[in-house]
Amino acid sequence: MDRRQITLKDIARELKLSPSTVSRALRNHPAISKETKTLVQQTAKKYKYKPNTLALQLRTSQNKTIGVIVPEIIHYFFSTVLAGIQEEAEKGNYNLIICHSNENYEREVKSVETLLDAQVRGILASQSKATEEFSHFQDIVDNGTHLVFFDRICTGINTDKVVIDDYWGAFNAVDYLIKSGCRRVAFLGSNPHLPIANNRRMGYEDALRKHSIPVDKTLMQVSDTIELAREIVPSMLKIDPVPDAFFCINDEVAAHCLQMIKSAGFKIPEDISVCGFTNSDITEVTDPRLTSVDQHGFEMGRTAAKLLINRIEGKETRVGIVSKVIKTDLVVKNSTK
Repeated sequence: MDRRQITLKDIARELKLSPSTVSRALRNHPAISKETKTLVQQTAKKYKYKPNTLALQLRTSQNKTIGVIVPEIIHYFFSTVLAGIQEEAEKGNYNLIICHSNENYEREVKSVETLLDAQVRGILASQSKATEEFSHFQDIVDNGTHLVFFDRICTGINTDKVVIDDYWGAFNAVDYLIKSGCRRVAFLGSNPHLPIANNRRMGYEDALRKHSIPVDKTLMQVSDTIELAREIVPSMLKIDPVPDAFFCINDEVAAHCLQMIKSAGFKIPEDISVCGFTNSDITEVTDPRLTSVDQHGFEMGRTAAKLLINRIEGKETRVGIVSKVIKTDLVVKNSTK
């Protein structure tokens, strides 16, 4: 018998019993003799049999499986979101199927298909940067499966969402930089089709306007990856006059920005301040330690999972879109004045 693919039917075939008898013996049913129970349980142990939990749930109409689609897994923010989702799911005895789109549209579409084929009760999704067509998400809603977006949302899909207060996170960070004496604040942003990118850009621009500082488009660049930062930051450091602060879309870009600024001979924060967005572990190991906006990813994960579970179980009955907003905090360290 193939131990890697052992099923209840395999055990029944080997012992010349019916599958229903084997099933009842494994569940210690009183109608099954002690001898048969022992024989079945010993055989199951011998072949390391594990019941198919999902199949059992589907047969008994007690499916408690949730799908999750994330753009990145190794990213600090998304890993903390997943931790929050896991904690909340475990409270309700829900299982998770996690799909990783790797910022790829085709993989994201395939992930949706996989989760719908698995008949999950609900899906938590954060779209990839490459996604500009959203019919696969509409398929989830049309299928009657509950959908909750988190962080990166699709505004065209009529479903619940949990977002970070990106606008105020950016506004407060840039406002702080200006109050500390910075007047030429550069913004390293992300693809403008993402709502989070636009919200952070608007927060940046409105903070400048609050202090009557003109918005200078030459100080605004799409630079949301380390590779782009390596291309863009050195050229921005050659602008005359040079920026006296960089507000970055994420901590990874901010950390590399900080390093390139130092390598160019500038002092941080005396000459140039640097601020990131996420407040990840990397902020504690940069030199100097990096000021950053805390997104509270764990809280986002818990909130999104709780909203989805409440929809599944009928505890959340509000008609229309339920939107929850996670507040941000600016964590000031040593990379800013």
